[in-house]
Amino acid sequence: MSCELGNTLTDTSKQSKYLPKVSVVVPIYNGEADLGELIACFLAQTYPSEKVEYLLVDNNSSDNTLQSLHTAAENYPIRIRALSEDKIQSSYAARNTGIRAATGEIIAFTDADCRPQPQWLESLVQPFANLGVVIVAGEIVSLPGKTLLERFADLEETLSQKHTLAHKFYPYGQTANLAIRRITLQKVGLFRPYLTTGGDADICWRIQQQHIGSLEFAPDAIVQHRHRTTFNELASQWRRYGRSNRYLHELHGVDLMRAITLKECAYRLIRWTFKEVPKLSLKALIGKASLMNLLITPIGLFTARARYYGQSEAQLPENATQIDWL
Repeated sequence: MSCELGNTLTDTSKQSKYLPKVSVVVPIYNGEADLGELIACFLAQTYPSEKVEYLLVDNNSSDNTLQSLHTAAENYPIRIRALSEDKIQSSYAARNTGIRAATGEIIAFTDADCRPQPQWLESLVQPFANLGVVIVAGEIVSLPGKTLLERFADLEETLSQKHTLAHKFYPYGQTANLAIRRITLQKVGLFRPYLTTGGDADICWRIQQQHIGSLEFAPDAIVQHRHRTTFNELASQWRRYGRSNRYLHELHGVDLMRAITLKECAYRLIRWTFKEVPKLSLKALIGKASLMNLLITPIGLFTARARYYGQSEAQLPENATQIDWL
């Protein structure tokens, strides 16, 4: 999806807003195909372009990502800085490379396969006008999709920050749409560079545990993201969620997900077959339910099992306790 140019802010409205310098950090691995749309979204931002730098960090890609980044830096009217992290294969190590090079007061994060909407930065930055706010999470919504699995994830709001912001340990925001005050990172350190998942929760929790400031949600700071389209991709996504839970258990002592046993799966499928399907089929006949409503239970069991397998099989990576510093 392309990003349309938002309304230009008037000088008066600019003067009334909090407009610090912002550094947008994006880790990229084999993301050459995404760069055109991503940069189009950056070009469409309503935040004053002279106040933003975009630090795009190649993480040892095997395609032409790095060369494409250098070309973009030379040819676009916004400030793009092409960087490289080729020592550690981890999006968190790449983000740390971007943070170290950043000059902004606010560090914002998104991903190469995300599509920040025009008001994204403007809305994401405004809560920082309150000096007690040190983390802001924006909302993540799905890009339009047509497949069954995309519709399932959209119905369940799989990507929404409402799930992570409601975490019972501490709330956190996903790095697909997150901003942190730079001075905070000087106090608690950067991402753990050897983690492969769960680093967004870890850094948000470390900040909150030190009582440096609060986390706020900016619902109008919207980033769009693709859902998975195949069962293999969906299983991989939920296994990664499971690995993240295991890593965070080892690092912070959070509860592990309970086992979803085959017996429980069988019971829920029998209940679905003989109770939910007949009821929803009748609703579908009168236009009050859809095929997607019929399939929520079996697909939900599939993702729950994948997440549990990911958690069960995960081992905290070597050196994952290490924290990088500015």
